[in-house]
Amino acid sequence: MRDTTTYASVIEAIGQTPLVELKRMTEGVAGTILAKLEYLNPGFSKKDRIARQIIQDAEDNGDLEPGQPVVELTSGNTGTGLAIVCGIKGYPFVAVMSRGNSAERARMMTALGAEVVLVDQLPGSEPGQVSGGDLAQVEKRAREIANERQAFRADQFLLAGNFRAHYLHTGPEILSQAPISIDAYCDFVGSGGTFSGCAAALKESDPAIKCYVVEPQGAAALAGKTVENPNHRIQGGGYARPELPLLNNELIDGYILVTDDECRDAARKLAAREGIFAGYSSGANIAGALRILRDEQALTVTTTINDSGLKYLSTDLWP
Repeated sequence: MRDTTTYASVIEAIGQTPLVELKRMTEGVAGTILAKLEYLNPGFSKKDRIARQIIQDAEDNGDLEPGQPVVELTSGNTGTGLAIVCGIKGYPFVAVMSRGNSAERARMMTALGAEVVLVDQLPGSEPGQVSGGDLAQVEKRAREIANERQAFRADQFLLAGNFRAHYLHTGPEILSQAPISIDAYCDFVGSGGTFSGCAAALKESDPAIKCYVVEPQGAAALAGKTVENPNHRIQGGGYARPELPLLNNELIDGYILVTDDECRDAARKLAAREGIFAGYSSGANIAGALRILRDEQALTVTTTINDSGLKYLSTDLWP
């Protein structure tokens, strides 16, 4: 039946994304992958969810005053979500981002009304390869701007709204949409909010569901490995931050390490075989899900398609 719902704003269109079985990606492999198409949110990423939740929580708690500026560091996706939510609600938004992130992201945020402040990378860093040191520079500048403008800091690495968005919505949506029981879940960790929120919801439903953190090969700090490749290609995570307050280690059943080539290959096959045009971290999630199926077999694994491939047109993902 045709949906005749009319929304008061595009904010209400965030969430309730489809869950799709990737039958062509699993040919020759025993098991099923169920992918949550988060790139179909208005800002083309899962981060729209946390932008909505963080701003709503701040309004409810009295931490955000009418017309007060909002500031946050971003690799592009959280900033896009915040640009949308803040623009509709009337909060000036400043996105602070490394120049190492793809140019499409800055242009999109600017189009959505955000002020974008680009921070130079450290000497030796390469565009498209944002290291933990680069991110530290962005964090420093975000703090300075927040202090200068007496802004609300929409800190995606600290605020519970990040976790709550996925615990209250994404995880339960997966459970309600899945046509069969879920055996495992995997996620490439950036802030830790998606993993912890979804894993908590899934394990509350069935404690037997195994939840895996996906990390870059050579930069698997969460798995306790020495960081040898901080300049990996997977934007939005693998920064080897010293702390991820939102990441609940008690929910982690294991770690899956993926290479840049595996992520790139999975993302390209996802587009060509499934018609799903996504980015590097989505490729990481699919590569991780396939690894689970190959290692454990005959399982149903769920994961998220985090953002759109349109945000990577200037990178080597789409030559």
